[in-house]
Amino acid sequence: QEQLTESGGGLVQAGGSLRLSCVASGRTSDPYTMGWFRQAPGKEREFVAGITWISATTKYADSVKGRFTISRVSATNTVYLEMNSLQFDDTAVYYCASGRTSLAIMAFGGMEYWGKGTLVTVSS
Repeated sequence: QEQLTESGGGLVQAGGSLRLSCVASGRTSDPYTMGWFRQAPGKEREFVAGITWISATTKYADSVKGRFTISRVSATNTVYLEMNSLQFDDTAVYYCASGRTSLAIMAFGGMEYWGKGTLVTVSS
């Protein structure tokens, strides 16, 4: 069974940057998509960014467009989330996910595998 392990979270000042990584292990076939989601305290989990594994087509939530960049390295089964110009509202636990859900609807659920998350805290 595929396992996803996130890293790279931490404490950063507003305006700063972080890069999250997610490594997949136990993978027996390529996913169709991978993505990043986040859950802030007291809020529901929300979609942040997604990428198709083969063509690297990307999609972003409006709240992070222009600030965050998702990318992947197929050879190492790794997906990244480069986060710039971080804001206090970006504070959340960030989760990596993979599956066969299309990029168009992954924001609404259906991802098959999930990591345990990494905490990002942005201080104002």
